Amino acid sequence: MLGQNSAGTPAAAQTAPATPAAADPTGKVVKSEPQEEHPDPTKRRLSDREKMQQNKYLKSEIKGDSPWNKWLNQDVVWIITDQEVAAFKSLKNDEEREQFVENFWLRRNPNPDSPDNEFREQHYARIAYANEHFAAGKPGWKTDRGHIYIAYGKPDSIDSHPSGGTYQRPMEEGGGSTSTFPFEVWHYRYLEGIGDNIDLEFVDSCQCNDYHLTIDRSEKDALKHTPGAGLTMYEEMGMADKKDRFSGGGLEQLGNGPYAASQQSKQFDRLSTYAKIMAPPPIKFKDLEQYLSQSTILKGPPFYFDVRTDYVKVTNDTVLMPVTLQIRNRDVTFQTKDGVSTGTVNILGQVSNINHRIVQTFEDTVTVQVPSEFLAREQANRNLYWKSVPLRPGIYKVDIVIKDVNNPDHIGTWRRSVNVPKYDDERLSASSLILASSMARVPTKEIGAGNFVIGNTKVVPSVSSSPVIPVTYKRNQNLNFWMQVYNLGIDDKSKQNNAEINYEVIDLASNKPVLQTSESTAKMNPNADQVTLEKSMPLASLQPGKYQVLIKVNDGVSKQEISQSAPFTVE
Repeated sequence: MLGQNSAGTPAAAQTAPATPAAADPTGKVVKSEPQEEHPDPTKRRLSDREKMQQNKYLKSEIKGDSPWNKWLNQDVVWIITDQEVAAFKSLKNDEEREQFVENFWLRRNPNPDSPDNEFREQHYARIAYANEHFAAGKPGWKTDRGHIYIAYGKPDSIDSHPSGGTYQRPMEEGGGSTSTFPFEVWHYRYLEGIGDNIDLEFVDSCQCNDYHLTIDRSEKDALKHTPGAGLTMYEEMGMADKKDRFSGGGLEQLGNGPYAASQQSKQFDRLSTYAKIMAPPPIKFKDLEQYLSQSTILKGPPFYFDVRTDYVKVTNDTVLMPVTLQIRNRDVTFQTKDGVSTGTVNILGQVSNINHRIVQTFEDTVTVQVPSEFLAREQANRNLYWKSVPLRPGIYKVDIVIKDVNNPDHIGTWRRSVNVPKYDDERLSASSLILASSMARVPTKEIGAGNFVIGNTKVVPSVSSSPVIPVTYKRNQNLNFWMQVYNLGIDDKSKQNNAEINYEVIDLASNKPVLQTSESTAKMNPNADQVTLEKSMPLASLQPGKYQVLIKVNDGVSKQEISQSAPFTVE
């Protein structure tokens, strides 16, 4: 029986057993290092079988439907480097992956000192634009045009032939006349790391809106395999035979022409450009080692303001959350100088996940200037601030603080939890239904960027003073509403969608519709799995009262139905 000390500890446990001496192969006596009685199991050497099991588990975490797999293979697939992919796949846990994702965007931030990341915001705006404009029986980001647009942005010019038809070849392509499939040539004046005057040709050879990038300019020739048709200049003159196009080898099958020899010599240049354009864009900005620090939440006398949040799908794993702040001029302190009254409000916002880790931060200054003689009239007006935040599906906490610069003790706070929805591939779904005070198409150069811009439309939401109080319109205004529908079924044979969109405006007093209309997605964007609904209607015909906009979507391919509604009041 073991003896015990006065504290009740077994005597044998008070000291470690003596370490025996051992002899090495030379015969010298070597004293062994003392061993821990209870070694740390996490630091022990793993067996080969345990290593294989661990690697298999780690790989499974970034496969299939996991958020990490979707981030890697959807969100950043066109901009992430091979080295970054390898590094990401070697990470061992979610904490390391979250840190990697944060550093991924920080490396590309054009302004490291700013809490906003213009590159990330622009990237997700490009994905949203690609999904809206380049869908072809599959999401727009998966197409070649979507790939190039996401990676390099809008081209400087586009030579578009959406219907194909008669085409007079330039001499560089052999001259002569032929008929083509639909095609586009995108021209970039300069792409960093690639070169000047880059022309990229996309051909829709299936005539299903799926334009693919090609380095063979003869691929758009619809008569290439038709004997005696679509001849080049030399073929028409009897100086070349059309069948020679298919026996000479090389990247292109343009046929002989005045500049055939010089074009052959440029094939390696075309191949090199293609390889560079398909590679991820170079990272322009240096890596940052420090994260954005958490700002102190300000407290003080209440400065009232209203907030609205909406949700718009970008990819399966990324959702844009537009945040709209409404500030009343009567709550802002104005200072008058030289006949101009100026009010300034600083805005600080941050988004945290359920682990209290900050995932997004934004801060801006809003300035309102009015002639001093109109200040009394402007007190009744309101100003809006808009910020679009990309998030993964899940639950977050949003904290917003505003400060009246001309009255530093005048501070307002807003804190809410938000549940960013998950948009599954197989389930018909929709964005938020946004009732807008104004809605208009934006100039080409502003597509996908700028305040209140979603895709190619500027949507200025109407903000209510409370989530339970409907927004209010006057009878001399228009009711504008915006919504996107996702995951429309695509028929296997026709490669087109077939959904019916029904619109109703319902008088809530009688619960009867006062307006009904419908339209088919096949006439809106037939090859896309998502459509954007944009409607505007005058309210002069409605009597004052409470109403509701109801949108129903009936998908004839997937046999699914969804609906979205939003209340409003007419004064």
